[in-house]
Amino acid sequence: MGKVPFRLLVRADLLRLGSASGWRLWCKLMHPRFVPVLLIRLTQFCYTYPIFRPISFFFSMSNIFFFGLEVTPRCRIGEGLLIPHTSGTVIGAVEIGRNVTIFQGVTLGAKFADIAFSPEARPVIGDDVIIGSGAKILGGISIGNRSVVASNSLLLESIPEDALAIGVPAIIEKRKS
Repeated sequence: MGKVPFRLLVRADLLRLGSASGWRLWCKLMHPRFVPVLLIRLTQFCYTYPIFRPISFFFSMSNIFFFGLEVTPRCRIGEGLLIPHTSGTVIGAVEIGRNVTIFQGVTLGAKFADIAFSPEARPVIGDDVIIGSGAKILGGISIGNRSVVASNSLLLESIPEDALAIGVPAIIEKRKS
């Protein structure tokens, strides 16, 4: 995933909520489905510059305090991120693709405590993926493009494109087109 300019990331994130202009655009900028994503973008932007890292932690802690959303600034996140409900969500993945939807209570991270953030111990999420509420995706696995991880599923193995993972532990099925 190449580096996408900050303004294009924010624009794509806003467009996931629908198009708007004028007063409706200003309302959307304060929308509870957009503000947490904006805080993620600000955290990651500031984290890339060592002089601004203390500010990045302020944005990150604001997301935890106000929205119950914990996101590592090391996770590369593509444009068009949508998090309809943030409470109890932990995003500790290596990479998240474009146009991904993540519902509440999701955990993306390592199987065991990984304070050093080892990329090989964390998941990679493809483009156009939907992750249902309460899903847990753990370990150095990958989720293929256009896949769905059902609510409350526990996924410990990689899944291909256009797949459905459902259950505890998750059973992987090919989605019908």
